[in-house]
Amino acid sequence: MGQSFLEIEGLNKGFGGLRAVNNVGFSMGRDEVLGLIGPNGAGKTTILRLITAILKPDSGRIRFKGKKIVGRKTWDIVNLGIACTFQNMRPFRRLPIIANVMVPCLSPRAMKRGEWVKKVEAKAMDALEFAGISDMALEKASTLSQGDLKRLEVARAVATEPELLLLDEPFGGLSPAETDLMAKSMHRLHKGGRFGRLHSEGPAMIIVEHKLQQLMKIVDRIIVLNFGTIIADGKPQEVVKQPEVIRAYLGEGGI
Repeated sequence: MGQSFLEIEGLNKGFGGLRAVNNVGFSMGRDEVLGLIGPNGAGKTTILRLITAILKPDSGRIRFKGKKIVGRKTWDIVNLGIACTFQNMRPFRRLPIIANVMVPCLSPRAMKRGEWVKKVEAKAMDALEFAGISDMALEKASTLSQGDLKRLEVARAVATEPELLLLDEPFGGLSPAETDLMAKSMHRLHKGGRFGRLHSEGPAMIIVEHKLQQLMKIVDRIIVLNFGTIIADGKPQEVVKQPEVIRAYLGEGGI
């Protein structure tokens, strides 16, 4: 069996007396789309922040394509091929939407891998089209709704040409129609289509999401967290039927 694409071992992170991530370990393959679910405060976003070096773990190891990434700077991790979106969006509000996406298009990784396009503007427009907001390219980011800001955040992440895309509640603030469109776009990106047309395969993904019906349509596997600990890991339809998962997160009625 070959080396795992992403490997996490014995990961721990505490805040004061609270253990947000408790001895978490899992691995994923290059072709996987992984869902990360659990109640509020279960440690999902903290794990994404640990992978991207926004937070430093108290202990544990993280390897990406065989390289240790704990201790690296966030910008270095982006250039290794990991991009992330978060719930708290921080766009350049006074700049046009397209300018917000042009900034990550100028990252060393994106410039190196984006030789197929002659103009940064064209690549930024491609990312905006993927996210479904290319028609608002010249509007200031300050004018966007919460849902459109979420889509801008996704466009900025995919503009770096990631091999691993971490998405923190990508469907948050989106209408049912927008959610369906975003889910289809994410599936297409993973398969190497549209924005991922440069490569034979699109990015692997870890998706944190509370809209489980939509999430289960696009993930291959689900990990369930509760109080910072993994309580289930497996195929979506199997995991959501486990009694411990139902008690901790889904409620007695399931989904």
